[in-house]
Amino acid sequence: MPDQGSLLAQPLQRPPAGRIAAWLGLLLLGALTALAGALLQAGWFPGGLLLALTGAAGLFLGGARALNSRAGAVAPAAGWMTAVVLLTGGRPEGDFLFGAGSGSYLFLLGGMALAVICATIGGGRQPVGDGVRLGN
Repeated sequence: MPDQGSLLAQPLQRPPAGRIAAWLGLLLLGALTALAGALLQAGWFPGGLLLALTGAAGLFLGGARALNSRAGAVAPAAGWMTAVVLLTGGRPEGDFLFGAGSGSYLFLLGGMALAVICATIGGGRQPVGDGVRLGN
């Protein structure tokens, strides 16, 4: 097997269509998880908040493990964050989905913290070769 050198020295290539489709699917799943979590945490406060955050963490970490990259955690986190930010805005009629309670803030801040944690610990690509000690 030829030594390919550092990953940073490799030319940029367009990702395969399957990987792009997986990223878009994870983005959509993140938005759906945010919507479900927003409804669940408000309806059943202490248990619903924990269940909503556990579901979000499972999606973020599962995406990272399924795609074997940090982008697998970033894609659902981006969908989750976009949906939560859009859901926090009120309408001109005065309707809103998130109340100004502690549960809403814990859901928002806890989800952001989980997204960062899962994207950080998500398995990144490791170089291959005989002289590489990573992954032992």
